[in-house]
Amino acid sequence: MAVVPSSIVTRNMADFAKQTGNMYMSVSVISKRANQISVKLKEELNSKLAEFATTVDNLEEVFENREQIEISKYYERLPKPTSLAIEEFLEGKVYVRTPDEETDEIAL
Repeated sequence: MAVVPSSIVTRNMADFAKQTGNMYMSVSVISKRANQISVKLKEELNSKLAEFATTVDNLEEVFENREQIEISKYYERLPKPTSLAIEEFLEGKVYVRTPDEETDEIAL
């Protein structure tokens, strides 16, 4: 994962417009990437916690599992998906493809 600052960072909005030529398109791309990261992290967390799932509905029989708590804490400490997406975008790790470019290639 990219190194993400843990505190609030002031950003130059011109940096966002460099890659796409439009700040609003850049924000849209970052938003979509953040959603992708969020889904991926959620799937990873759910798959790791699935092995701890029990079929018991009785609250008295449910006990704390130290390993499960540590896994949850690890994911809570990770940077937010939006912060990760911003860093990836500014480092040029995100590929931007516009629908106009796709239709030109597909045109018959």
